[in-house]
Parts: sequence; C-alpha cells; structure tokens
Amino acid sequence: MILLLVLIVAGIAFLIFTFGTMWGFSRTGDGFYGRPDIYSENRTSYPGGGMYPGGGMYPGRGMYPGGYPSYNISDFESNGELIYYTGFNESGERIETEYGPHWLYVHGGSCVDCHRTDGRGGYPVMMGYTIPPDIRYETLTSDEHEEEEGHPPYTDETIKRAIREGIDSAGEPLDLTMPRWNMTDKDVNDVVEYLKTL
Repeated sequence: MILLLVLIVAGIAFLIFTFGTMWGFSRTGDGFYGRPDIYSENRTSYPGGGMYPGGGMYPGRGMYPGGYPSYNISDFESNGELIYYTGFNESGERIETEYGPHWLYVHGGSCVDCHRTDGRGGYPVMMGYTIPPDIRYETLTSDEHEEEEGHPPYTDETIKRAIREGIDSAGEPLDLTMPRWNMTDKDVNDVVEYLKTL
C-alpha cells in the first residue's frame, strides 16, 4: 500500500515537472495568477515563447523542456519588431489584449506565437481549430487577397483596425481567436511598419 502511494506521488510530481516545464510554469517571468516576479519598470529582457516551429509546441522551445529564451531590446531593430516578437513595447509595457487564446492571458504572447516569425501563419492555434492567416503586408494588401479571402484588400488603416478591434477589411468581425490588442497609435503604426518588412 505504501509503495502504491509512493508511486502515485512520484507520478504526480513527474507530471507537474514535465508539463510545468513544457508549458513554461518553471520559467521566471509573470508568475502564477499574473503576479509579476522579475519585471521591473526598467526591464530590458522579455520572455520569449511561441506556439509554432522554433517557437514552442514543437521542438525548439516552449512545449518541450528547456524553457523560454529571453529577448533583449537590442535584439530588435524597431518597436514594431519588438511588439511582434514579445507583446511588449519599447517602454517595457506589456500590451493588453481582449479575447484571444486562454494561454495568451496565462503566459503572455505576441503576434509571432500564431503568425510565426515569417508572418505566414498556417498552423492551428493550440487548443483550437483556427488557422492563423498570412499577415505579411504584401499578402494583406494584394488584389489576390480579395479573390482568396472574399473581402477587399487591406489598407494601413484596416490593418490597424484588425489589430485593435478585430474587424476585417470588409467590416466583419474576425474570429475571437484573434486578440484585440489595446495598442497606442504609435505602437500600432510601428507594428504595421514592421509587417511591411516580412
């Protein structure tokens, strides 16, 4: 009986360690229940993460032991790139969201977590069925976009509206898997400028 109890406790400890490491619970950063434990007003390091190849849920980081890498402000050439990769702006503020996947609230996240480093998306969001679209600027604004997606090509203004309000270029709501990012004008302009480089 004691052996069975020991095996059960060891099994639970193993599961907590394995899944905790895989899902980032063991990393430093935002603690459980949103309590910050390392972020200060003068932070220069941001938690990495990601849900797609090279960014989590697949070998590389995130869903596998090894934790999350940290980024430094100097790793990025612009505020838009910093936001795209980390969900933080150059002032060190985490950009708040509404809607989006639950893991975004728990662990934080950014555009790269769903749309990948190249902006092409294409893989279902963890614990969901939605496949994030290609958000490269040239794709969103091309005339072929209307034929493929069934709505007009995006403009800079409609891209900003999609990011902030979750409304597509035809005025229809995007799937609730797409977070509504509460960005300042400067931050959303910087993200659109960064999309032009993808």
